[in-house]
Amino acid sequence: MVESVSEQIMLALFAQVEPVLPFGVKFERNATLPQRVPEVGWVCLRDGDPGPPEVTLSPLVYFYEHDVEFDLVVDLPEDQRDAAFDALKQALGLALADDRTLGGLCDWLEASAPQPVDIPIEGGNSLKAATVTVTVHYATSDPLA
Repeated sequence: MVESVSEQIMLALFAQVEPVLPFGVKFERNATLPQRVPEVGWVCLRDGDPGPPEVTLSPLVYFYEHDVEFDLVVDLPEDQRDAAFDALKQALGLALADDRTLGGLCDWLEASAPQPVDIPIEGGNSLKAATVTVTVHYATSDPLA
């Protein structure tokens, strides 16, 4: 069975981002934050929310602005944390800019700016984390296809 349009987009996003991330960064999809974040970073692609579609009736087409999310987390001492986080953010930006149509699967994708936060960890380094929302514009003939 062929994957749905939204699943094809998620697989293509994963495949496009994975090779661009810095060496050693753990990249997962729809995962929970691990108990130990690799020092160089952890990135998680989340399926997000397609939201309500715009619909045309002739022919029947559903137009989505699907918000997917990338969680970015680094666990390094304070003097290295900002640079490592910036490297993750820039790698994600480069990967997305490389092909904003995912090989023709979508019309366009655009990232929003992250709002980084420091998460204190008892007895360890604070984590620096943010969620980057990426809006993927695509059309399909069936919301389940």
